[in-house]
Amino acid sequence: MIKAVLFDMDGVIIDSEPLHQNAYHGMFKAVGIEVSANLYESFTGQATLHICRQLVNHFKLQQTPEELVNIKRRIFKDLFFNDPELDLIHGVRELIQDYHKNGLTLVLASSASMPNINNVFTKFDLNQYFKTKLSGADLKASKPHPEIFIKAAEASGFRKEECMVIEDSTNGIKAAHSAGIYCVGFKSPHSKNQDYTLANKVITSFKEIYFAKLDKL
Repeated sequence: MIKAVLFDMDGVIIDSEPLHQNAYHGMFKAVGIEVSANLYESFTGQATLHICRQLVNHFKLQQTPEELVNIKRRIFKDLFFNDPELDLIHGVRELIQDYHKNGLTLVLASSASMPNINNVFTKFDLNQYFKTKLSGADLKASKPHPEIFIKAAEASGFRKEECMVIEDSTNGIKAAHSAGIYCVGFKSPHSKNQDYTLANKVITSFKEIYFAKLDKL
């Protein structure tokens, strides 16, 4: 029986992938590199520092990964606070409220930085529903490594067999699979060309996994 749900954030809770894309491409332009669509899509679900380390190595950049991170985050912060269309993914607030009302423990397990997580949770008043929040930026390994979901399950207070992950990216789904945790793959309209083969269940609407339907998973 599911007792805890481990949520990814970008592409699952918030429709921020277009902002991240604009911020990354702004950073690419600032440092003078051209990143192919395939390479960019392979980064989905990974922590920013991990991505920037790959970029520095791949393009043999003079800048440090940390400098790239700072450029990207400055651009993203400006977009985050000035985009009037930024909103939660359709139906996710109702899903979160449904789980919370029915006594499930909710944990955030995101590759985003903690300042970004806190900005999202404050802007959309989500702290009241979640037991705790984990940032992949604070961990040694990035998705697809399972570390973040192993730690999120521990933080929930339940065995991993009693947990469920909701993810939208190839790397996140791989991480949940490697952690041995049941994974729902959400086909987000902003997470293109992601691989859902390792997900235990694939959905296009959160209504498919309301609390009343969890016993059928």
